[in-house]
Amino acid sequence: MATASVISPTAAAASGFLRAMSDAGLKPTVVYHNLTPAELYEQALKFEPGTHIMASGALAALSGAKTGRSPRDKRIVRESGSENDIWWAAPDNGSPNYEMDAQTFLLNRERAIDYLNMLDRIYVFDGFAGWETGARIKVRVVCARAYHALFMNNMLIRPSDAELASFGNPDFTILNAGAFPVNRYTSYMSSSTSVDVNLASREMVILGTQYAGEMKKGIFSVMHYLMPKRGILSLHSGCNVGAAGDVTLFFGLSGTGKTTLSTDPARPLIGDDEHCWSDDGVFNIEGGCYAKCIGLKFSAEPEIWKAIRFGAVLENVVFDAHTRAVDFGSNAVTENTRASYPIEHIDNARIPCVGPHPRNLVLLCCDAFGVLPPVSRLDSAQAMYHFISGYTAKVAGTEMGVTEPEATFSACFGGVFLMWHPMKVR
Repeated sequence: MATASVISPTAAAASGFLRAMSDAGLKPTVVYHNLTPAELYEQALKFEPGTHIMASGALAALSGAKTGRSPRDKRIVRESGSENDIWWAAPDNGSPNYEMDAQTFLLNRERAIDYLNMLDRIYVFDGFAGWETGARIKVRVVCARAYHALFMNNMLIRPSDAELASFGNPDFTILNAGAFPVNRYTSYMSSSTSVDVNLASREMVILGTQYAGEMKKGIFSVMHYLMPKRGILSLHSGCNVGAAGDVTLFFGLSGTGKTTLSTDPARPLIGDDEHCWSDDGVFNIEGGCYAKCIGLKFSAEPEIWKAIRFGAVLENVVFDAHTRAVDFGSNAVTENTRASYPIEHIDNARIPCVGPHPRNLVLLCCDAFGVLPPVSRLDSAQAMYHFISGYTAKVAGTEMGVTEPEATFSACFGGVFLMWHPMKVR
């Protein structure tokens, strides 16, 4: 490992970095550490077929066979430190937390490490999850694709040079070897894809899927576990604030309108998807936004349209081969076309992404079957009931296998990301 080449923005950031990589079992030839977006563009265009610069300046990439999340392939290691806290999956109980043992996790981890060590180069991004400094965690992303590093550069909170130089050991690490399949005959596996979380070792291993959203939502699930332990409520919601400090939360499953509604030109944006509610107010978990962009039009969503420029990542979109103009109306690759961009790309983003206690809660039920009235004003008891029960619909493409709206009950409008039981009282 001593002969590895580390390309990093600061010498101080690289000084303890090699040792940490070696301790993790990683012995790559070249490590690109916290490259700038421009540098990651160059890497992606040079080494990743199917990657192109769009007319808007955004980078377009393909995620391969998997174009949505694979929640049935997610596994949580059952270990003594957390097993009494986790809402474990059982027949018909609605939990997303399928178990695996520590030995199987190590087998998958070794498979991922071996793959990453075979490569000529890997990419590492160090960033933060959580804008409230007392609650944030340090996250390290180790991946094989430059577009994945750029994606997480957008979705995590980007450290300053001084913060990067003193970053030290991460609180959680993602080992993304998604281009390499899991051995599907390994215990607990349901396909060639596996997304495994070990809360004891503070690691996540990704095999068999290159869909970038697995990294983003993996960190969200980890925050769903960690934050309640600190007395902080984690929320699957968008968030904005008015001139009078009136914060609004928009709850809903992926693809139901959180990004669109929270990105309001008249109300500064705190965040579009993942938040926490502490004793001091609300704060965003992320450093960017992840917009479902099928059917995107400037006339309807000008803020999001303008945010898709240099530094943004477009995933699985169709475009004109000559003009490089994106056809946002096409679902030829997937219904789940996506755009990832730094929150600073929204002109009226509130930086830092924190706000006072919410005054308004909006539950986006996405009722595709006409069960509920179009709009209902709820009292506190009704709001709690509907929040916990989470009647809604999954929309096409956000999860593999979902091609039409599917009615479902998703606790807290984000049940697939919960680790605690939704009725757990601490």
